[in-house]
Amino acid sequence: MVRKCSMRFWEKKEEQRSCTMQRMRKICVAGLFLVVLGFGGCAEIADENGKAGSSVSEDERFEAYTREVFCSEVSANAVSLHYTLKYPQEYGIESAPAVYGTVVTDEQAVKAGVENMEKALITFEKNKLSVENQITYDVLQSYLDSAERSAEYLWYDEPLGTVSGVQTQLPVVLSEYRFYEKEDADTYLDLMRSTGNYFDEVIAFERGKSEKGLFMSEKLADAVIEQCQAFLDMGNGNYLYSTFVERMRESGKFTEEEMGEYTKKNAQVIEEVVCPAYERLMAAVRELKGTGKNEEGLCGLPQGQEYYQVLVDQSVGTKESIVQLEELTRRQMEDDITAMEGVLGAKVEEAKESAADMKQGTAELILKKLSDGIEKAFPETPDTTLEVKYVPKEMEEHLSPAFYMIPAIDNSRENVIYINQGQMRDDLSLFTTLAHEGYPGHLYQTIFYESTDPDPVRSIFNFGGYVEGWATYAEMCSYYLTPLPKEQATILQKNGSVILALYALADMGIHYDGWSRIDTTAFFAKYGISDAETIQKIYDLILGSPGNYLKYYIGYVKFLELKKCWAEKMGEDFSQKEFHRAVLSVGPAPFDVVETYMWNYAQ
Repeated sequence: MVRKCSMRFWEKKEEQRSCTMQRMRKICVAGLFLVVLGFGGCAEIADENGKAGSSVSEDERFEAYTREVFCSEVSANAVSLHYTLKYPQEYGIESAPAVYGTVVTDEQAVKAGVENMEKALITFEKNKLSVENQITYDVLQSYLDSAERSAEYLWYDEPLGTVSGVQTQLPVVLSEYRFYEKEDADTYLDLMRSTGNYFDEVIAFERGKSEKGLFMSEKLADAVIEQCQAFLDMGNGNYLYSTFVERMRESGKFTEEEMGEYTKKNAQVIEEVVCPAYERLMAAVRELKGTGKNEEGLCGLPQGQEYYQVLVDQSVGTKESIVQLEELTRRQMEDDITAMEGVLGAKVEEAKESAADMKQGTAELILKKLSDGIEKAFPETPDTTLEVKYVPKEMEEHLSPAFYMIPAIDNSRENVIYINQGQMRDDLSLFTTLAHEGYPGHLYQTIFYESTDPDPVRSIFNFGGYVEGWATYAEMCSYYLTPLPKEQATILQKNGSVILALYALADMGIHYDGWSRIDTTAFFAKYGISDAETIQKIYDLILGSPGNYLKYYIGYVKFLELKKCWAEKMGEDFSQKEFHRAVLSVGPAPFDVVETYMWNYAQ
């Protein structure tokens, strides 16, 4: 247990964590089994026994297979395709259905897909593959293991989560849908026209959850309704109007007359399809509100603890039990508290005051400082471009403090970071947030990994623990790049780590151990955090996004553990830059895979 400490921690009121905006794709294993079956019979790749032919290497066979899987997945819908590839024709893909995707509820179909993919994988001799392909093989196997375990919990999924639910993410994803050609605008409008059908699928899914006693709590329902209403309240000021015109103008593909015609079509589909879809969704949630059987964490549901364990394993990329993760969190907290107590002459409140006075300039200037500041400890990356945008004021309350839009894998030079000014307290918050989203966080990790020319299939998997853990690690490193004295930087960094640890413990406490609101309030009070309103917001946020804080904190601690392991083995030859190069070269993966293969990149 962590000792009760007399030190008061500075609550950063960081109720929502910064994040990457995924390419809105969720692997549907059930949809991949046709690829697997079709591939298994390709004469030029394998003989009837599934073994390599004499004229084709094992690497070539494997890469042909992963390319088929990749192409099948990204061509499943227009959003996946457009956000993954700028030039799909180079992969033999001409188009994709103008839909967002589907809600998966067929457990048997998912298990059949897993079984067929496993049959395909075992036809390859892993030890004959290159290191890069062995990593991809293990990533695929890990994904299949996870998909098989989670198949029985499909109805526990929550597409209307308060942090990353459809109702908040969809408008942002639409607003960043770029028009490389005129045809992209046509596809975009067709996609918008499908919004009603997609929301109807989500509504049907929520009705199914209600019938099974799995519908969200009343407080979460209220939050979803509020988020939908906020979107509708933007009215004519909705950014789906303005960004549409901006994207046409930026593309340079439209005449003024064409822009006028397309603008009218866009306005029509927003008013006749998108807004009514939000109204229907809001009405359905209102109707279903109160039908849930549980007002607290996941452990209050049948098999809720088991589901939470599976969810954490999948989203964080770990294999430890929740109890072990709680112990890991407490150990790191102990280390951070000890480090804070060991900084002579520095206090949290004094450091907080210095941070409030710190002036770092514009977001662009801060990103330049960060890019220059990391050169000694992090490997070089290719030159890239970055545009900083700001969350519309009407949506500030409902979106994360910041987020990075992942670029297409064949167009990684075009990067966008959104900043939520409504949740930026001071320049230190902006500085560390931009480190998380930019350098050496999400943007840096993305462009470095893309520069290694990875197998495209790696881009369709989401390993949140690696991605958000790395960005949190980057955020923690950035405190020492500020102009603050080292002692104050240490105090603030350790304080930030402890606060995040408290959130992670609360996440596990609420969803696995069954903490009530009273329990959660008492827990935070032990660490000097007693503002009732703030704690209730934290409780509601954790309630609506199970396991979310673990991606950030456990992921971060896992990178610290990997670093310790690397330092112990390298001894006097230890180099932070080479450690960073190694874990970044492995790329997003479960942490046991990262640990296994990072040694292959030791120099």
